[in-house]
Amino acid sequence: MKALQDLTLFMKTAQLGSLSAAARQLALTPAAVSAAVKRLETELNTVLFVRSTRSLRLTPEGERFLIQCQHGVEVLEAAAAELQSEAHGLSGLMQLSMPSGLGRNRLLPLLDQFQREHPKLQVRIQMTDRLANVYAQPVDLALRYGIPEDSSLVALPVVKQNRRVLCASPEYLRRHGQPQSLEQLADRNCLCFMLGESHYDRWRFWQQGQLREIKVSGNRSSDDGDVVHRWALMGAGIAYKSRLDVAEDLRAGRLLEIAGPWLGEPAPLNLVCPDRRRLSPAVRQLHQWLIDGLGDQPQSGEDSVLLGV
Repeated sequence: MKALQDLTLFMKTAQLGSLSAAARQLALTPAAVSAAVKRLETELNTVLFVRSTRSLRLTPEGERFLIQCQHGVEVLEAAAAELQSEAHGLSGLMQLSMPSGLGRNRLLPLLDQFQREHPKLQVRIQMTDRLANVYAQPVDLALRYGIPEDSSLVALPVVKQNRRVLCASPEYLRRHGQPQSLEQLADRNCLCFMLGESHYDRWRFWQQGQLREIKVSGNRSSDDGDVVHRWALMGAGIAYKSRLDVAEDLRAGRLLEIAGPWLGEPAPLNLVCPDRRRLSPAVRQLHQWLIDGLGDQPQSGEDSVLLGV
């Protein structure tokens, strides 16, 4: 694919501002890079760079062409990768970060099934409730609740309408009674989550279209979401968990939802990656696999009415 190679050399030269720097990085001679740029300029009948003895910069036409090239090369590379994956099956290493509770209780079985479908694919999992740095850490993808604060990241929705729910074991509710209002949470033992120095003891809800924040307290806190989940199952107190984390326990009756005239805080689940160039066929197929596997959550039809969205 000579034309694609020439476009790649043009983009690398524009990025580095030097023919020789592009040549060094790509293990080519400066003459080879220069020839590729000249071929493009001849085909386009346009000057792409203004050259001098000490500098190289894009012309206005070159700047416009660079933007289109970046989009075009991404599409071509994705198409080539997809054809190769269809011919040979998904392969390579996929490094994933995910929350501890969701990972252990819901995602591991789904990933096991996905790998059985694609035996050439290697999966490396980082189980942590801390936000993985997909730029600095050896992680390709991260499954995370909420929209990333970094707007440069790509967030692929997995479960858009997921919310947090108040829940406790039947035993705990028999002993202490079910709270009839959010204010009564102050009289209950609430199981709190920590992240670094932050102690999440202010729980947020929507009630009658208004956002409310309730200060809670309890005798147990952990920086591992799965530990909070297990404490709730043991009858140690009330937890405020993502519905995805506790869905199986709610269905089986091991935990009971404490329902009332309020809605839990939104907790959409997203598959996060650094940029769209990482959206390989393996990532796209995993994304759809997760949607199919986790998309059975019961949702409230009143959400849009109560929130006014």
